[in-house]
Amino acid sequence: MKILKNSPLAKLGEITVRGSIMRAVIYTCGHILIALTCNKIITNASFELATLDAIIEPIINGFWFYFLDRIWSKKNCKS
Repeated sequence: MKILKNSPLAKLGEITVRGSIMRAVIYTCGHILIALTCNKIITNASFELATLDAIIEPIINGFWFYFLDRIWSKKNCKS
């Protein structure tokens, strides 16, 4: 099945597969796992506190990454 170039489905695929949103989501998920592990090992915090910190901080960083990536993409991928 061939998707038309200007169809909404094609645009959705472009946004999620090659776009900033997918990179930001993948980055944020990895960041949460890394932050949870580091926080638990380094500070010996309770699992609940380490989890809370590991969720809040990476989500903020994920938004920051998304905005930086959008700026980068607009400046470097002009058609």
